[in-house]
Amino acid sequence: MAQTQQANPAAPRHGIMRAKTALLSLLLAGAVVYAGILGYMYFNQQSLLYKPSGALPDPASVGLADVEAQLLPMSDGTALTVWSAPAATPDAPTVLFFHGQSGNLGGRADRMREILNSGYGLLAPSYRGFPGSEGTPSEQALISDGLQMFDLLAGKGHAVLLHGQSLGTGIAAAVAAQRPDATLLVLEAPFTATVDVAAERYPFLPVSALMQDQFATRDLIGHITVPTLIFHGTGDQVIPPHHGQTLAGMSGAAQLYMIPDGSHHDLWSRGLWDEVQRHLRQN
Repeated sequence: MAQTQQANPAAPRHGIMRAKTALLSLLLAGAVVYAGILGYMYFNQQSLLYKPSGALPDPASVGLADVEAQLLPMSDGTALTVWSAPAATPDAPTVLFFHGQSGNLGGRADRMREILNSGYGLLAPSYRGFPGSEGTPSEQALISDGLQMFDLLAGKGHAVLLHGQSLGTGIAAAVAAQRPDATLLVLEAPFTATVDVAAERYPFLPVSALMQDQFATRDLIGHITVPTLIFHGTGDQVIPPHHGQTLAGMSGAAQLYMIPDGSHHDLWSRGLWDEVQRHLRQN
């Protein structure tokens, strides 16, 4: 005689509980991973923003025999290496050159060669913590160093042209905001703020709350009275071109040069320095 099997009423409840437990475990694992990412980004943010590398070469070895490498002490005693050369004539400006986030001064030798060949003077610091310089980089320290170098040049009677490349645009703009007597401000592939670039790259992270050195040029550009030229390549995949366009719009007075197909690194070879010289001749 067949026996009738009765359903176990507890089975569905056990299944639901197992599903809930699995979901909670998954959520907990996700939270742990997310917290790990947050911790990594927070504690490693300086190394992600500042990327010094290599050994600082002798200027002559990179085609700059007329450039002198000097140790320049800052107000807090930190010694920075700077590359410097005088202008060809007393009335020619000196370019205070702030480089990008990676490598060292040697990687910018071609730009410096063009500056000197044009008859301008040069002062190019190697940032704190970069090859040849002491200390640790930070937004506050780099801007303070830039102001001291501007004052050093101005105190000797030099007209000063501020040039910032990528990360250096944040420093150059901050100096221009506080030193309105600069001759010209040139921003090569700038950002509205480093925190804005980070937010675009990591939209899943609260970077505005995590990031310490935000270099918010967007908050300064509208107050800068120094004549300003902004250069950005339409093909820039490091700092998207809308950053340069936005800054120009916020300035209201800056001249914007959008270079067709220009990347983050080739604006000089696409006429940037020619436009700078043309502007100086006409003004």
